[in-house]
Amino acid sequence: MNELLYGAAYYDEYMPYDRLDKDVEMLKKAGMNVVRIAESTWSTMEPSDGVFDFHHIDRVLDAMYKAGIHVIVGTPTYAVPAWMVRKHPDILAETRKGAGVYGHRQIMDITNEHYLFYAERAIRKLMEHVKDHPAIIGYQLDNETKHYDTCGPKVQARFTEWLKEKFHNDTEEMNKAFGFNYWSNAIHDWKDVPDVRGTINGSFWGEYEKFRRMLVTEFLKWQSGIVREYIKPDQFITHNFDFGWKGYSYGVQPDVNHFTAADALTVAGCDIYHPSQDHLTGMEIAFGGALNYGLKKNNYLILETEAQGFAGWTPYDGQLRLLAFSHLGSGADMVEYWHWHSIHNACETYWKGVLSHDFSENHVYKEAATVGADFKRLSKHLLHLKKNNKVAVMVNNESLTGLEFFYNTGGYVHYNEAIMETYRALYEMNAEADVITSETEDLSSYKVIVLPAMYCASEDVLKRLKQFAAEGGTLIGTFKTAFTDENVQVYSDTQPHILHDVFGIQYNQFSIAEDMEVYAPASSLKNTLEQVPSVDPQTAVNGFFECVETCGAETILSYVHDNWSQYAAATRNDYEKGHGWYIGCMLPKEILKSVLQAALTEAGVETCTVSAGFPVIVKTGVNPAGKKIVYVYNYSGRPQFAKVPEGRWTELLEEKELTGGDDIRLDKWGFVILEEK
Repeated sequence: MNELLYGAAYYDEYMPYDRLDKDVEMLKKAGMNVVRIAESTWSTMEPSDGVFDFHHIDRVLDAMYKAGIHVIVGTPTYAVPAWMVRKHPDILAETRKGAGVYGHRQIMDITNEHYLFYAERAIRKLMEHVKDHPAIIGYQLDNETKHYDTCGPKVQARFTEWLKEKFHNDTEEMNKAFGFNYWSNAIHDWKDVPDVRGTINGSFWGEYEKFRRMLVTEFLKWQSGIVREYIKPDQFITHNFDFGWKGYSYGVQPDVNHFTAADALTVAGCDIYHPSQDHLTGMEIAFGGALNYGLKKNNYLILETEAQGFAGWTPYDGQLRLLAFSHLGSGADMVEYWHWHSIHNACETYWKGVLSHDFSENHVYKEAATVGADFKRLSKHLLHLKKNNKVAVMVNNESLTGLEFFYNTGGYVHYNEAIMETYRALYEMNAEADVITSETEDLSSYKVIVLPAMYCASEDVLKRLKQFAAEGGTLIGTFKTAFTDENVQVYSDTQPHILHDVFGIQYNQFSIAEDMEVYAPASSLKNTLEQVPSVDPQTAVNGFFECVETCGAETILSYVHDNWSQYAAATRNDYEKGHGWYIGCMLPKEILKSVLQAALTEAGVETCTVSAGFPVIVKTGVNPAGKKIVYVYNYSGRPQFAKVPEGRWTELLEEKELTGGDDIRLDKWGFVILEEK
């Protein structure tokens, strides 16, 4: 790609009347240069078994090519036609809720032989038909693929084979690893492996979830292998990964290991949805972008994000521009809306696109046109932004599965909340952080690695982290880190396992706090933590906390409580050439930011001189010309001010020269882009 891509998903099949020429005209007027098609329309492309109709696809490809608009073609395999299910009812996934019922999308068993037969045939027919069309720049595999909670007998039989391989065909090895002796669950014959849906064993369920995530990786690689037979050298293969969901994109996706599934792709891609209006912070964009950039250590594509979306997401004036450039600041090379027009029927009628139901120009469309014009004008400056962050947040799916399994039986910690609240604090401090996996081998490029609630971790991973600290790195661990092994078996020695020496602490009790305050005792870091008041209701800790005892570490924060004051809320420790910081509870945001800032400062991570922090957010990178790019965003409805960093700069939006120390005025929901001279 030699230009920023900007566009929307487009469905000629969904239109209430023929308006393709008018839509192309409006796309061009808005400066949009890419559309995505076909991924949702299998029943239109193959209306009956073996009968194919590419009429809509051909119309769009030809019209877009004539207009100079690029096309990404999606394989239409995530929503199966009714005729297929009638012929082969077993295509529907059997889940924990029972047998599937046709109607919704993403209801199939992605391992089913009948489904795979029809999917391969559809993909090949589509590829054979479109492969030579000059409008196509790349292909999207499926759509937000997951395992769809498949639990049918064939899938579970295959899981048994997975267990045999993992445990060397030795049931006793499995019994020991999973603690199956509890409640008489021990297995002595592979024929006795029970239905996973009834298990009370977190290790067994965690392994099944790992297995099902592997099925997603396998499925995407299978599709990629077919598509690769047809693509040209200058075309890409991508996929729109989604994330955890809390009414919007939130944290790690529990059903997919993005880091292994990305092997199927040549360019990473994702869908990011977020709160808007007065709830807009940009944090979801930053987290999702950091994770996707980390999949290939390279630029990625936003294949879906909201234009209007739900009624509560309809953007205020200025927010659409802010959001589009927020994606670029995280390393995106494309921003694409779901979708172009609002649909007039079915379940997504009120998930609105760029155009409303009347298809006329509106505020969102007009603002999108300013984005398109600026993307085109500034492509050579902003395309392929490279990131070089010195802080990383480590995540893994196993910790998510493990903590969620035990949440209602004494775990009391939601993994994605621990991840996102920690990431939010870094984000609001303007401490840009990568998102990496616990399987990341090379940690040498980072100065600080943060481990929010990394509940499940193998000894190999923990030894690698310990070595990182010994060689001069800073580890920041939080509650529930290094508690169980990769099989969700609790380590039976000093907690946190292996890393207790790095952190200089131990604990063997935990409890639930109710409005328990914290304070900073006298220490060498008291000045760094001066934002932490001695006693204030706003500093209250609620929820899970560990009774942390220091074993050489310095207590940074203590509890204000009759009984719990003997334990530390946060600690700091010197370990060989590096440092270990530990946080034993979910601290209130401002206090957490103070602790993190102290750790980053000690580690030599440069703090942002442009802004003190949220709502003014700063993102940086280097463009292909080797020039530093600095984005300064205002995520608020009031004007804000910042300072130009040291040096000489060009402000790209207004094309004016600035020097270090100059004031920057940011309009409400506004931003500036600086390029070093």
